[in-house]
Amino acid sequence: MPSPAVLALGAAALSASGCVWYLPAAADLRAGADRPTSRRLAAAACLTAWATIALSAPLLLAAAPWTSLGAVTAFGTGAALLLAALARARRGHELSATRRAWAALRLRPPARGRSPWRRPTRAFLWWFLPGYAVFAGAVAVAVAVVLIGGTVGR
Repeated sequence: MPSPAVLALGAAALSASGCVWYLPAAADLRAGADRPTSRRLAAAACLTAWATIALSAPLLLAAAPWTSLGAVTAFGTGAALLLAALARARRGHELSATRRAWAALRLRPPARGRSPWRRPTRAFLWWFLPGYAVFAGAVAVAVAVVLIGGTVGR
């Protein structure tokens, strides 16, 4: 098993790299009432999850017992999951209230397009998966050259 210092370094690096998620979440919380309640709850869940990971680094460096590290991790994970569930439920209430408001106006809600670029996750996968396939192929070729290249010239 790796030493706690290596695990602490990994937790610190992981929590630092998560800034692409927790900085926008912090901005959503700072915006206050300008953001819907469901979005603020989801942002709080995101910050709670990343804070749990960040808190594990000093606990590992301080050589805290594994039971206390597990308790902190379990509590943080549970709190993040609870906030995420509340955000999802609140989002459902907000969507139904929006549908009722459109129905009261006797108008149809705006149509959603079917473009793959509409959803950020799909756009990310559209660009990420081919790039990942090229990278994995390049790594496989490099490994093959290193492994086979030494025996071909003999």
